[in-house]
Amino acid sequence: MANQILLVEDDIFILELYQRELVKSGFEVQTCSDGNTALKLVEEKDYDLVMLDIMIPEKDGIAVLTSIKQNPKKKDTKVLMLTNLGQEDIIKKTHDLGAAGYLIKADYNPYQVIEEVKKYIAKP
Repeated sequence: MANQILLVEDDIFILELYQRELVKSGFEVQTCSDGNTALKLVEEKDYDLVMLDIMIPEKDGIAVLTSIKQNPKKKDTKVLMLTNLGQEDIIKKTHDLGAAGYLIKADYNPYQVIEEVKKYIAKP
């Protein structure tokens, strides 16, 4: 069974690009573009990884991360922040909240993101 990934991204171009590349790499990918839908999907299903943008509508990525990590049934869900926000205080905050990692989109091409995803999924 392929690893299950939830990709939360509101930029349709970026969402489709990463979804296509993740599927080509053998992952099963579900997508959504806002925080409320992301929380609903995480509640309904166990994902191997949630790739989460911070700047998304309804509930931002930090609020989504906080909700996931405060949910006793979902707190072990791996969340990889994938955003263009690079401020140290935001990076630290997401790590303190329990994010498995933090990638700044502008620093990676899609193939490098896929390689990073493989590392996070492989971690126990």
